[in-house]
Amino acid sequence: MPNDPTAGQNPPYGASIDYLLKTAPAAPPHLSIVDASGRTVRTLTISAQPGLNRVWWDLRFEPTKQLRLHTPPLYAPEVTLNAQGWRPAPGERRISLLAPPGTYTVKLTIGGKDYTQPLRVLKDPHSNGTESDIQIQTKLMTSLSGTMDSMVEAVNQIESLRAQLMALKSALGSDEASAPIRSAASQLGDKLMAIEGELIQLRSTGRGQDDVRFSPKLISKLGYLASGVESSDYQPTTQQVAVHDELKEQAATQHQHLKLLLEKVLADFNALLRQHNVPNVISNNL
Repeated sequence: MPNDPTAGQNPPYGASIDYLLKTAPAAPPHLSIVDASGRTVRTLTISAQPGLNRVWWDLRFEPTKQLRLHTPPLYAPEVTLNAQGWRPAPGERRISLLAPPGTYTVKLTIGGKDYTQPLRVLKDPHSNGTESDIQIQTKLMTSLSGTMDSMVEAVNQIESLRAQLMALKSALGSDEASAPIRSAASQLGDKLMAIEGELIQLRSTGRGQDDVRFSPKLISKLGYLASGVESSDYQPTTQQVAVHDELKEQAATQHQHLKLLLEKVLADFNALLRQHNVPNVISNNL
């Protein structure tokens, strides 16, 4: 019975952290998890309710950055954006490292003052993997996480540029005087899409059978590999390491392609816009 009052419930997975607030703080409190090197690996949203509070840390580090797509999928213009002007990527896999065994610090910040307590993460006693195995796995997962963040930043940057180009072409209209700008905008958009199409599947809508109709791209492959690597407490296999190296090389290649495109083609396009007294298309530096 789903509402059986006699049925017990397991606690959430992870470490329970209790804290006492004598009064409601003037500013929201912050609770963070810091590793042995002093790096903040997770920030938790906590209650500011006076009294005894409890929050659960799921033993995961901060997840990788979220894809924010500012354009609809290819061939599906009916897919809409949210109120903030973007949509999540269908089937996105974000990497969040499972904390390896070690000593961490729980830091509660209230009113500019920090309160700390140590927290020890132990290896699962039922696991046959060694702490050395876990450290090797964590090293590879950290590399995958960094590569994922880099590629997500690249996609988000491309999406922002493509959205600006679409808005610019719409604002220019169809008069003959703006034809050179529209043509250059289309060419730049195509080059951006060529790079983005190597990083994510541009046709995915999140509906139907996208996963079997369209091939996965680099970001999906990174997420899939990460899921396999962290599925046990053993160190990565030779094959997983080889795939990691291959995907990381592909990521570096696409990063370089985008960097050169922004430095040359985008710069030339913005120079053309200035000649016609049109505001520049803005790009964040990689």
